[in-house]
Amino acid sequence: MIAGIELGGTKCICMLATFEGKIAERVRIATTDPDTTLAAIEDTVAGWCGIDAIGIASFGPIAIDRASPDYGWITATPKPGWAGTDVAGRIERRFGVPVGFQTDVVGAALAEGEWGASRQLADHAYVTIGTGVGVGLVASARPVVGLTHQELGHFRPVRREGDDWPGNCPFHGACCEGLASGPAIAARTGRRADALPAEWPAWALVAHPLAQLCHLLVLTGIPRRIVFGGGVALGALALLPLVREMLDASLGDYGDRALLGDLDAFIVPAELGADAGPLGAILLGRQALADG
Repeated sequence: MIAGIELGGTKCICMLATFEGKIAERVRIATTDPDTTLAAIEDTVAGWCGIDAIGIASFGPIAIDRASPDYGWITATPKPGWAGTDVAGRIERRFGVPVGFQTDVVGAALAEGEWGASRQLADHAYVTIGTGVGVGLVASARPVVGLTHQELGHFRPVRREGDDWPGNCPFHGACCEGLASGPAIAARTGRRADALPAEWPAWALVAHPLAQLCHLLVLTGIPRRIVFGGGVALGALALLPLVREMLDASLGDYGDRALLGDLDAFIVPAELGADAGPLGAILLGRQALADG
């Protein structure tokens, strides 16, 4: 049995599942301060017998380099009180089983690859559009890691002609997240994304940076499919068709376009919904168990 913990900015989902992903238990915990939240998670997991490994899919930024002294920590997060919190080490010391630790976006990417929109594909990308814009890259069915995790939501796109809105990212202004996230849409329009009609003409202003993000992902040579999740991406019917159209124009005739195939099958919506994060944590625990 594997315990999965999706540690989110507002809530945590603790899940108990079999190695194959059959869900046995699911518990929701509010994310408050670190000590209260982690203690509640520990109490939940302690009530489950026979756990062989634990996976944690966490909000970030986080330290994922196992050679680093702060591996398993939440690092420079803007969430009050959570910067410098040792998450994975605390859980591992409490339960004494292998613990996998990655971002919540990578967790969702792994789950979509195993049971969702990218199943049977070992190389894929997951893009979440919600409170922020996040990207998880998976190659050979494992997260792509190096110095740290991907932060591609903060790349700076070329602006659409005539659009000089400054964006709302507190760090980079008009980065992809500052132009296309839920808070960015609300700041620009005064309305939540789910309250905007499909025929809203300015969806093109949201799709434009996302298409450039997809262009960038294509040029990495990794994803055989790009899956979009998150409330904005899954709630706006007009968005993905515009992203596909703009990606097609952006790529032009460069490269072997036959590799991408039909863009309707290359850029697709996520299938697992709210289960993607905790199921991804289950997979992180499974990988930690396999790695010993």
